Amino acid sequence: GAMSVDSITDLSDNTSKLLEALQLSHPHELDPRRSLGKKKMLSLNPITWQVPRIVDRCCKHIETHGLQTVGIFRVGSSKKRVQQLREEFDRGLDVFLDEHQSVHDVAALLKEFLRDMPDSLIPRELYAAFLSTASMEGPAQLAALQLLLFLLPPCHSDTLHRLLRFLSEVARHAESSRGPDGQEIPGNKMTVSNLATIFGPNILQKEKPGEKDAGAMNFEDSTAIILVLQRLIEHYQTLFTVSPEMQCDILRRLFQTDPDVIDYLLRRK
Repeated sequence: GAMSVDSITDLSDNTSKLLEALQLSHPHELDPRRSLGKKKMLSLNPITWQVPRIVDRCCKHIETHGLQTVGIFRVGSSKKRVQQLREEFDRGLDVFLDEHQSVHDVAALLKEFLRDMPDSLIPRELYAAFLSTASMEGPAQLAALQLLLFLLPPCHSDTLHRLLRFLSEVARHAESSRGPDGQEIPGNKMTVSNLATIFGPNILQKEKPGEKDAGAMNFEDSTAIILVLQRLIEHYQTLFTVSPEMQCDILRRLFQTDPDVIDYLLRRK
């Protein structure tokens, strides 16, 4: 006797939010290699990934051309070229980043975009809550961070996941290594700690850019921001995967309160 629904528009606003809360419940979706060449989408959230094009393209460019670039994100860039790229993205142009673009310019563009977002990637109303996890340790800290991540709107959640996956990949190339022929491959020197120091203030913001005291930050907050972002980078895969136990618990509760949602989910399997 449950309501038959086949699209998100058939559900009430309240039910739509319940579905959004389940958007991270399929661990297979976190594998970027999934269903290559297939058009079928598996997301429980029908809108699939909501990542700004500028973020995804900057990340892809650096992953392709800049992982061995020493001092990436620290070395200066051309303000004129960065401004030009930014204006092209702002105008909605299909900006193509290739090997001819400077890795340092693209890195600066990514930092600027995150810094200047009207609503920071981690919403300001959650700033204090995220910082409070810095005083926690071990499983308790990760559990608290995961619950806070579940509160992010889908676009913030998806974009943060893409950024953390990228930063984790950059950190994997921090140290020098040896190639198959024994030649030395230079590391980029960007450890998790270095990346957290650079990106932390851009992602966790107490005040809007340009507001009074926006640039002022006490030492305790600065230290906490770096520590929290380090944990997010180091454990992003675990943090963005809902455990089978939690998923079953959610579904059991929904069976009692919103059986139409269960019907919708089963139809999409």
